[in-house]
Amino acid sequence: MRLLENTPRFDVEAVARIAAESFGLRATARPLPSERDQNFLLTNSTDEKFVLKIANALESRFFLEAQNAVLKHVATRVDFCQSLVYGSNGDDVVTVEGYFVRMVRYLPGVPLGEIRPHSAELLRDLGRKLGQLAHALQDFDHPAVHRDFHWDLSKGNQIIDEYAPLIENTRLRDVVLRCIVGFDPRLRRSVIHGDANDYNVLVDPQRMTVSGLLDFGDMVYSYTAADLAIAVAYVVLDKAHPRAAADEVIKGYTHEFALLDEELEAVWRLALLRLAVSACMAAYQQRQQPENEYLRISQQAIEQNLPRILHG
Repeated sequence: MRLLENTPRFDVEAVARIAAESFGLRATARPLPSERDQNFLLTNSTDEKFVLKIANALESRFFLEAQNAVLKHVATRVDFCQSLVYGSNGDDVVTVEGYFVRMVRYLPGVPLGEIRPHSAELLRDLGRKLGQLAHALQDFDHPAVHRDFHWDLSKGNQIIDEYAPLIENTRLRDVVLRCIVGFDPRLRRSVIHGDANDYNVLVDPQRMTVSGLLDFGDMVYSYTAADLAIAVAYVVLDKAHPRAAADEVIKGYTHEFALLDEELEAVWRLALLRLAVSACMAAYQQRQQPENEYLRISQQAIEQNLPRILHG
């Protein structure tokens, strides 16, 4: 949890120098939102775009190598994840002033969180893409992803116990406590993306299909169904009929990747658990970084809608 205290603080001029010196890319830079790292959009003279990622000072090279390994692994299996750009020295992780830096190619698209309305076809396509990713990840593993991570839903009950008391809104706090679940021991585990929220999912606004899934920084060995549940959690937030929206995502997912009966039954409970964990983490993180607007992106929606969704 000390990650927020060790976020890098590079400005756009420094990032442009890093791109030129470490990756041989002359480009302009502008910051992108991030929770614990720094990300910058780079644009060169021919309008090609890249993303430079500067890792938190506490991030291990071992885990960054795992993120690079998964991008290489899925690159031959799906077409909606970012591809790596190697440094001038041939490495896919470079070190600058004690920080680990990587570069990936930019994926065009509009965040799902900025698309309205979400048609049934778009929600099913989201599910299909996540099901395809689940297939792609079935034969992937890396020792770095077997980790104790606060966003891992298998730790969700523990996070609620620890941080729910920090939630100032008493109604929300009571609802969060009701999201604690009993985990079925039959739930399968595998490597998952871990954060298919509506700002990590990109949409082609012309075709209205999912065109990208960003950021494997929350990758973890956890419940296989958790990726689906996390996507469902953010999709249903503003829906008048949340269960119906969830069903469309689930239909698309199971068309590509079959779930066990107990996994299907767990998806909704895991989705609610994700929202409850997010509320808890926000309460903690906003005390650490009250000026960080990124941390507030989905919290107002969770505060307004989680009680309605739980009782719906």
